[in-house]
Amino acid sequence: MALKVAKRGSIPPFIVMDVMRAASEREASGKDVIHMEVGQPGTSAPPPVLQAAHAALDIDRLGYSLAFGIEPLRARLSQHYQDFYGLDVEARRIAITTGSSCGFIVAFLSAFNAGDRVALANPGYPAYRNILKALDVESVGIPVGPESNFQPTPEILDAIEGDLDGLIIASPSNPTGTMIMHDEMKALVEYCKARGIRLISDEIYHGITYEKKACSALEFSDDAIVINSFSKYFSMTGWRLGWMVVPESLLRSVECLSQNLFISPPTLSQLACVAAFDCKEHLDGYVAKYRLNRDLLIDLLPKAGFDKLSQADGAFYLYADVSHMTNDSEEFCRRCLAETGVAITPGVDFDPERGNQFVRFSFAGPFEDMAEAARRLIQWQR
Repeated sequence: MALKVAKRGSIPPFIVMDVMRAASEREASGKDVIHMEVGQPGTSAPPPVLQAAHAALDIDRLGYSLAFGIEPLRARLSQHYQDFYGLDVEARRIAITTGSSCGFIVAFLSAFNAGDRVALANPGYPAYRNILKALDVESVGIPVGPESNFQPTPEILDAIEGDLDGLIIASPSNPTGTMIMHDEMKALVEYCKARGIRLISDEIYHGITYEKKACSALEFSDDAIVINSFSKYFSMTGWRLGWMVVPESLLRSVECLSQNLFISPPTLSQLACVAAFDCKEHLDGYVAKYRLNRDLLIDLLPKAGFDKLSQADGAFYLYADVSHMTNDSEEFCRRCLAETGVAITPGVDFDPERGNQFVRFSFAGPFEDMAEAARRLIQWQR
């Protein structure tokens, strides 16, 4: 008799990881790859963070921390909200998490029941809908495009049939790099408050913005759940550390879930991350390099036929409409890797309905790689 397999694991793959595997296999065969598929800074953690980690290895026992993390890091994050946003966020409301991924799991479990309906933009980060599906929460995709800067609006939400229990927003967004500006954020927060919709704001790309500064949902409401991470601006993806700002009403449930599911976030990463907030000049230097990459690609990609690009206000992505080139973005990306050595991600990862006509470029790598990728793509499309 066959053993039961839970349906919770029957979720779509995170396709960018499949692209990474194909790129790795190509490299293992001795061929070169220019990585534009993964949303990962091409830089290391700042030197003071590395120094703090070395020091911690020598003097600290590295045991469990509290489920919400070590107090010095939570206090430093509280100060960060004052310094960066002018907001008074109590350290007691800040929960350190094992990456933002852990934060999303705990947030969804604490805020939603099985069968609830949660809206999210398509295109958007695929793990939102896949985690929701694993938790038996219905994700309601909101088709968005350039007319709304690839972001939801109250008017778009009004067109959704049925009640919503939650809304997930991301500014800057993955995969488009677009942002929700001050007035639009205020309108979304007020819309959710008036209708009893729990707002979850993904702010992991804050700090990586170009023309304008990102605003936080916390500027308009203490009821929003905010998720952030040390992976992007702080350039620490492999350290697996993030945080969430938790509404008062959810503090105890988030704590209990964190205790039971994850015990505590990694202690070494926490001790090192306290130093990250003293590295602003160094980290802003990384952002300046991303901006150079963005400007280069905005100039050169249209010469390769990628002339319908998202407005990359922040993050390190460009989302390209390739409907005039293909109706199968997965096959398009496979050919691109095989024929040019440039690894890019198919839009089906971010939009199950229209993603077959889009691809995403990540420009977090070295400037020289971005220039060479553009040269190869131009040659490929001639």
